[in-house]
Amino acid sequence: MSGPNVTAVRLMVVDDHTLFRRGLVALLASDASLAVVGEASDAGEAVRKAAALQPDVILLDNHLPGVTGIQALPGLKEAAPHARIILLTVSEDEQDLQAALRAGAHGYLLKTIEGDLLAQSIHRAMRGEPVISSEMTGKLVSAFQTSTTPSAAAQPPRDPLALLSAREQQVLERIALGASNKEIARTLAIAETTVKIHVQHILRKLDLTSRVQAAVFATGALKHTGPGASNGT
Repeated sequence: MSGPNVTAVRLMVVDDHTLFRRGLVALLASDASLAVVGEASDAGEAVRKAAALQPDVILLDNHLPGVTGIQALPGLKEAAPHARIILLTVSEDEQDLQAALRAGAHGYLLKTIEGDLLAQSIHRAMRGEPVISSEMTGKLVSAFQTSTTPSAAAQPPRDPLALLSAREQQVLERIALGASNKEIARTLAIAETTVKIHVQHILRKLDLTSRVQAAVFATGALKHTGPGASNGT
């Protein structure tokens, strides 16, 4: 994945199961584009090492002794504000997934993931893309649709996409495809700063809090409307 002049992604692995953690570290070490700079077995140790090491990406198990990975997220984000934090867990619980994303996780992957896909996910997270195991995407879409079911009294538009301008719909379609702001700007022939503004408007209009939620929403919405439905500028 990396060339001679490309800096490896600096990783920290947080997992209390020593054998799994060491096996994961060995697996990641086989990829020259990745470099494990630290390990931790509990939340307290993870926060201390994150502050000292400032890793690019933190792979975080949820089932840690004492404080769970999800509960540790705020502390880790404060200790290493620029780090991308990805839950790497056995939990397929929908509530854990939602709680992790609400707490600021940049991704949610299951430990059954293949090694090459894990490496790809790490690099995608570094590009600012959401990374969620395919097994969990459907659950997140279902949870989002349930939590945003309109009440009869509020009477909002039946189609949430109707809240967006044609250009915002185009941007949302490309977010669903995993495109970065830079890629969207190049595809639509607009400035990257303009894309960022559109993304902010999309999140506000759809009452979302993150790009991950926008991608999941778009994936569900576009299944019903189909991509390319917008045609304006």
